Amino acid sequence: MKEFELKYGCNPNQKPAKIYMEDGSDLPIEILNGRPGYINFLDAFNSWQLVSELTDALRMPAAASFKHVSPTSAAVGRKMPEELKIASFVDDIEGLDDSPIATAYARARGTDRMSSFGDWIALSEPCDLTCAKIIKREVSDGIIAPGFTPEALELLKTKKKGAYNIVQIDPSYRPQEEEKKQVFGITFEQKRNDYSVDMNSFTNIVTANKDLPEDARRDLVIALITLKYTQSNSVAYAADGQAIGVGAGQQSRIHCTRLAGNKADFWHLRQSEKVLSLPFKEDVPRAVRDNTIDVYLGDEFMDVLADGAWEQLFTEKPSPYTPEEKRAYLDTISGVALGSDAFFPFGDNIERAKKSGVSYIAEPGGSVRDDEVIATCDKYNMTMAFTGMRLFHH
Repeated sequence: MKEFELKYGCNPNQKPAKIYMEDGSDLPIEILNGRPGYINFLDAFNSWQLVSELTDALRMPAAASFKHVSPTSAAVGRKMPEELKIASFVDDIEGLDDSPIATAYARARGTDRMSSFGDWIALSEPCDLTCAKIIKREVSDGIIAPGFTPEALELLKTKKKGAYNIVQIDPSYRPQEEEKKQVFGITFEQKRNDYSVDMNSFTNIVTANKDLPEDARRDLVIALITLKYTQSNSVAYAADGQAIGVGAGQQSRIHCTRLAGNKADFWHLRQSEKVLSLPFKEDVPRAVRDNTIDVYLGDEFMDVLADGAWEQLFTEKPSPYTPEEKRAYLDTISGVALGSDAFFPFGDNIERAKKSGVSYIAEPGGSVRDDEVIATCDKYNMTMAFTGMRLFHH
């Protein structure tokens, strides 16, 4: 296939629209089902790069959940604790522990379920039936993967009344070294960002604490590769083989750190007994449960606990999750990794990171206030490595 005509571009008034290879060669994809759109393909090609790089770096199957050209999360295929399975709504999936690619997607989708509603999925390995069963019942726009088992493909083709977007990519495809795009009729050209993040990217440890265990390096790899395909400014928290909070596209880095930190906090709190035991009515849909939990954990919790509201959702009225209770739970968390796509300009980012259990940090370094940032890390006995490499993505 030399080119593919799109229904429209970013918006319905932006016609005509298409994708094609500038050198006239075949596109490295096959559309197995549906008719993906302009934004779908932006998500597909960015998310494919993310998961393929994660697999190259960590030698583990990887998955990503993308929305509007930024990942809500990315993860590798590690078995999930029971609490995380329940919080991610996958505790009833048979054979989950035996499918690393399904586990990777279950983690990625379960991280920030509010943001992942209507996501684009990327898998670094062929999609199997177990993974397809998870995807089948979630609201999603499409998937890109290097292959699909016949049973998985048959099941996915039934989504969205047969219109689900399924794209198969040639895993051997490599883009040209130079890349171009146009803005306002003006062509921009640059060398593509082929910087590789791996387990050896964290040798320049600048804090007094030099301890950086293998699982922390793994999580820092996940955070930084996730950021490489996240709209900047961006910050990512990671733990247990997955990104647990991504703050994308903020003009201020502290706002990235707060946004991502709040998402990481919610990921932890969703696994607390108080949330896992919420007495939902059996007929409450999954998406409504997601929204309800998000509101319950936030400042507007009375929107779901007020008389006349809770009766629609729960079999009995839950007690509020007080700020003091949430803080006490979060204070038990440690070992979280934090990556930043550019340097932290002030120590306030570290102060906020501490509240979300961060113990390990990777950032480029190079701020005039590096000493202040390092001193704040030392105050909390954190380990921080300077990578020397910025990862802006626009």
